[in-house]
Amino acid sequence: MRDVGIDRRAFLSGVGSIAVGTAATSLTACESRDDRRTARSSKTLVVRNFGGAYGEANREAVYDPFSKETGIRVEVVNFERDQMLAQIKEGRPRFDVMDIDMSNLVLFEHEDASEPLDYGRLKNTRNAGIAQSLLTPNGVGKSYWASVLAHRTDAFAGRKPASWADFWNLAAFPGRRALQGEVDWPELESALLADGVPLDRLYPLDVDRAFKVLDEIKGSVRRYWEYGAEPGELLSRSQVVASSTWAGRLQHLIERGAPLAYEWNGARRQSNGYGIPKGSANPDAAYLLIDFALRPEVQAHMARLYPDGPVVPAAYGYLSESTARNLASTPGNLLSGFDLDIGWWLENRDAVTRRWQEWART
Repeated sequence: MRDVGIDRRAFLSGVGSIAVGTAATSLTACESRDDRRTARSSKTLVVRNFGGAYGEANREAVYDPFSKETGIRVEVVNFERDQMLAQIKEGRPRFDVMDIDMSNLVLFEHEDASEPLDYGRLKNTRNAGIAQSLLTPNGVGKSYWASVLAHRTDAFAGRKPASWADFWNLAAFPGRRALQGEVDWPELESALLADGVPLDRLYPLDVDRAFKVLDEIKGSVRRYWEYGAEPGELLSRSQVVASSTWAGRLQHLIERGAPLAYEWNGARRQSNGYGIPKGSANPDAAYLLIDFALRPEVQAHMARLYPDGPVVPAAYGYLSESTARNLASTPGNLLSGFDLDIGWWLENRDAVTRRWQEWART
């Protein structure tokens, strides 16, 4: 469900890969922060998001209603992560709010590239039921998304793979598979779930065991997909019969009659969130927008337009059952899945990613 390929690949390569030469993407060196404050009206707020359908949904559900209520105009930019960090380190970020996945918000915090959040200014986080893991010092969660199991409904004589163990069961569910490529973290958790590890005992990941399980289906993996729409394309063309996918990305195909379905059992959840970069020219408006976006009715409006799950449970009071059942944070789906452990992946990313790349190439 996520178009995070650029950000994720940059993130996996580590902070050391940031090029000094990205200064061309920032403002000129002679421009001071005060100059920027003069040039950028307090009635204009610049938000970074990753664009596409997600950006359009934010425009309709969040930015335009916010502008109508406050008179603050919202502009949108789509800088890559290394560009964002370079601008911040130079003291001249060309954005006031960043909408990005929570793992990158943790990285920005570690790099001293974001402002600590004053939760006293975010009244819609108070007693709202937002998961504590999404209320971090420098970033607040805004939506859930998930990687799930998808399959063709006409491939297995009326049966369906309902778990990762079924996905791995080539005898009962024969056919070609697809797994996620470098667009996101390697799917070690799925392999461990297939091998019987309980949801609540996944971390720390047993890496050796996971790769041993991955070996079992490697010969049936036709493609390691690299963009959000690719699993749907592979499945709808019968190039594979089962694949991991970002939840929601098959929905338009299903609604058009494609024989596809996805299962929430073993879903790997992640979150997008908001942060404020160091040197933001308009932090006051940034707080107003973040707080506005966390209103239950605004969260619900966004979920109707784009299939990310609200982080505020009260939002589900504004959603129909048909919409809610396809979101990562609806209560039933929360129970059948798990949250990716950002801390574990940050600590182990280099070694695991190198090993996965070698495994996928051989």
